[in-house]
Amino acid sequence: MILTLDRTRNDQIETLDGMIRSPAISRLILTDFRSYAALRVETDARPVVLTGANGAGKTNLLEAVSLLAPGRGLRRARNTDLDRRDGGAWSVAARVEIDGHSSEIGTGRARDGGRERRIVRINGQSASNQAALGEFVSVLWLTPSMDRLFQEGSSERRRFLDRLVLANDSAHVGRVSSYSQALKERGRLLRAGRTDPAWLDALESRAAASAVAIAAARRQTVKALSDALTTDPGHFPRPIIGLDGAVEDWLSSLSALDCEQRLAARFQGDREQDAETGTTATGPHRSDLVVHDAGSGVPAGEGSTGQQKALLISICLAEARRRASLGQRLPILLLDEVAAHLDSERRRDLFDELAGLGTQAWLTGTDASMFQPFGQRAQYFSVNSSELHPYDVN
Repeated sequence: MILTLDRTRNDQIETLDGMIRSPAISRLILTDFRSYAALRVETDARPVVLTGANGAGKTNLLEAVSLLAPGRGLRRARNTDLDRRDGGAWSVAARVEIDGHSSEIGTGRARDGGRERRIVRINGQSASNQAALGEFVSVLWLTPSMDRLFQEGSSERRRFLDRLVLANDSAHVGRVSSYSQALKERGRLLRAGRTDPAWLDALESRAAASAVAIAAARRQTVKALSDALTTDPGHFPRPIIGLDGAVEDWLSSLSALDCEQRLAARFQGDREQDAETGTTATGPHRSDLVVHDAGSGVPAGEGSTGQQKALLISICLAEARRRASLGQRLPILLLDEVAAHLDSERRRDLFDELAGLGTQAWLTGTDASMFQPFGQRAQYFSVNSSELHPYDVN
């Protein structure tokens, strides 16, 4: 299944009611988070540019923002690894402006009966899980570690795709968690030689239901991205994206229920093999995101670092534009060192696109001059030893 994905121009974005809804962080507070003992910064809805030397604390700040959405954040760090050295339990809080209303959201580490866990608070009230954050903020990010996304194993590409899904559907994180837990428990039973059919049948049925929901959500996201925008990509490449996976392929010709039954039967038939290998042979955990450059037809993994980064930017911008065209809330974009491998024309296109969309983006870089084309359309902070200082580009 190959689906096309295109990039459009700012002046062609129209919403259903003429209004783009873009959540923006107006205040961010960090306590004992990574290198930050304490930070309070006020921002507006414009893109936020953070400049400073390597190790100054720029990426730590982006990671903090990423934790205001469901998931483990852009570094996938363990809860206890986010604490500042010699500090207390970490916390991240923000005031978020949405549709003219302010909301207070926050998350952090807490001890509950001797067990470490991550807590979430919304407008002063405790929330039952991270999914509550998705009602206020969705986040997409690009980091230097993703520069080789198309050259390395499929797991990181799946995470990138799932982040695109999660930006639209906060329940997706629960499906992925349920599926992973069911497979983990199934694997534990198989390795222990415990083959109680009723127990395994129940686990495999649960895993199959979550798996099909995951695959369907991924298909829908790829299809929506492909269908949304079809105009000239400008100086950025146009990606052609597709999904390579057994369950995704089944959904093209079978109902969801038939796919669940087929996958549950596959799980059952593979028990002996999976017990020997210690893996699960079939499922959406094996699927892959396939990307080609439409201009050259070359697989993304064979392109230069700059071309691969440009393809990733195209995908993220297309998702933002798609949501803008439907009058939906835009994701907050976290772009770590994103300008480093872009030529001047692509940098200018990127900044024009971000300013035109109206989405709040947080960008980092070591060279402040790279961001000059933003002009007054962005707000600027220098970062030094985990301290922020606003500055003007003029």
